[in-house]
Amino acid sequence: VAIVPSTFNLSQNYPNPFNPTTTIQFSLETKSYTQLSIYNILGQNIYSIINEELPAGNYSIIWDGTDNNRKKVSSGIYFYRIETESFSATRKMVLLK
Repeated sequence: VAIVPSTFNLSQNYPNPFNPTTTIQFSLETKSYTQLSIYNILGQNIYSIINEELPAGNYSIIWDGTDNNRKKVSSGIYFYRIETESFSATRKMVLLK
């Protein structure tokens, strides 16, 4: 039996700082159209990880430090943002090479 989370949540990535991969965990309280994206320090969307409807539950996503063109991004500060119909959150992470 799957345990459905009681709240929406976006956890801090780990490890942070990271190289070459990091894990992003989030929880959805209800079935939701979900967008999870990575942004650079200028606020530009560099990688869209999720852009679809997901069932309620707990999720764990690994980001490999690449952009939408599958090119490795440079060291620096990045932001990851989750957006659903009723929840949004942004957190900061650091890629150190």
